[in-house]
Amino acid sequence: MAARAYWQGQIRLALVSIPIEVYPATKSGATISFHQIHEPSGKRIRYEKVAPGVGPVDRDEIIKGYEISKGNYVLLDEEEIEAVKIESRKTLELVQFVDAGDIDVLYYEKPYFVVPADDLAEEAYVVLREALRQSRKVGLGQLAVRGREQLVSIKPCGRGLVMEVLRYADEVHKAQGYFREIGEDKPDADLLDLATTLIEKKSAPFHPAEFHDRYIDALHRLIDKKAKSKSNKRVLEDVEAPSGGNKSNVIDLMAALKKSVGDSGSRTGKAAPASKSAADKGSAAKAPAKKAEAKKPAAKKPAATKSPAKTTKTTSTTTTRSRKRA
Repeated sequence: MAARAYWQGQIRLALVSIPIEVYPATKSGATISFHQIHEPSGKRIRYEKVAPGVGPVDRDEIIKGYEISKGNYVLLDEEEIEAVKIESRKTLELVQFVDAGDIDVLYYEKPYFVVPADDLAEEAYVVLREALRQSRKVGLGQLAVRGREQLVSIKPCGRGLVMEVLRYADEVHKAQGYFREIGEDKPDADLLDLATTLIEKKSAPFHPAEFHDRYIDALHRLIDKKAKSKSNKRVLEDVEAPSGGNKSNVIDLMAALKKSVGDSGSRTGKAAPASKSAADKGSAAKAPAKKAEAKKPAAKKPAATKSPAKTTKTTSTTTTRSRKRA
């Protein structure tokens, strides 16, 4: 468990208060940060605060401004901004419960683990968890943290609860603006059946550990190589050539789906065994004929002798010579 909680307080449900601690459920371990370096000297690049026509300025002379028109700003100092911040409260009040499916996936932003603060809080904590699970509902509330108010949801997760920070409505684009021009026609039944078969064929339980960010892995290998070589020379990682780079973008969707599924023709997948049996029958029909052909030369062997062959050859030669003399 993390050494420091993101938030400590209590969940309030009517007259019931449950002391809790909230911890981040995710981490940014997959990212790699770079610094800008002046190559000739090897020194790190630093940035200065400058004003056009003035040059470098002191940090104490900098205040915040909101641009209301081009080049015109409303200036605000830190005391004015602090005065309008929401006072951090130690209570998360669940004001509404909704079906989990009612919250679009676009609104979920970041998850946190919610744990009981002590043994005394565990009983009420478990009651809330099981009540949410049985009702299949998600609790909603607003959490004041660091001067801002966040919309959050609470839902069961295994033996515990998960709090997810939700985006506000003005932070999410409307999907209709992006999907408006997509037609409403239903897909071909055969294509849909093949696609469904392909999905079923590739279906498996979700194991996150099986997936890796190959770009991050390659960066780690590159950094390790350069660190071990103790050289500033470039080290190029082997990059796999993209498959199918010369293929046309125009494809036969039916053929592509059939090839993916492994179907030879029928959308039910039964054509392959039928064609195989027909091929076997054809092979069986041809086999006796080949054997019969193989036996025919064997029947002629007793009649064949070497002396007639020599006589024929001699006669043919004599006849040719006689014609030449004439």
